[in-house]
Amino acid sequence: MLSLSLLGGGSPPRRVLAIGCHADDLEIGCGGTLLTLTAGRPDVEVTWVVLGAEGERAAEARASAEEFLAGAARSEVVVLGFRDAYMPYHGESVKEAFEDLKRVDPDLVLTHTRDDLHQDHRLACELTWNTFRDHLILEYEVPKWDGDLGRPNVYVPLEEEVVDRKLDLVLRHFPTQTGKHWYDTDTFKGLMRLRGLECASTSRHAEAFYAPKVVLSP
Repeated sequence: MLSLSLLGGGSPPRRVLAIGCHADDLEIGCGGTLLTLTAGRPDVEVTWVVLGAEGERAAEARASAEEFLAGAARSEVVVLGFRDAYMPYHGESVKEAFEDLKRVDPDLVLTHTRDDLHQDHRLACELTWNTFRDHLILEYEVPKWDGDLGRPNVYVPLEEEVVDRKLDLVLRHFPTQTGKHWYDTDTFKGLMRLRGLECASTSRHAEAFYAPKVVLSP
């Protein structure tokens, strides 16, 4: 299978902007990729943004982000307080938050996929593309009740220790979510196993992304 490298050759990303609507979205969607990237490149800088988290959920988001980003050369965690499921109704304020993120000037942006059926997720994707028009953007997936998983076209194989680390951090840092019927090891590891199958990962696991627009340098 044809592969491109995040860690070597060309100009691999050094400044990463990771955008999630809610506490745990980034961890579920691209946590393994961020763990892999920060472990493989000692100079990586990550700005980790959670648009909607308040109270206990905000504390969970910050504690989790700190552990996921422990290997980064520099990290910034931004937790905003937009109300869950109401972000499209506060569009101007959310747009202003995205405008502020231009200061990061990222090499790579990780955001929600445009076909996600959660209204907050779709808005985040739309504003990501509106705001960062000359950047590499990869859209990650979040499994949930809606059944909106699609056919990704970019894969990041994950080593077994990364899979285990991701699962440990996700399940340990978000006790407010553990009562949900889908929030368990079977769900998260099952999706990584399926994506690993699709890309013939030697470790059997991977995270998957959607890349609607990519420019390859000669």
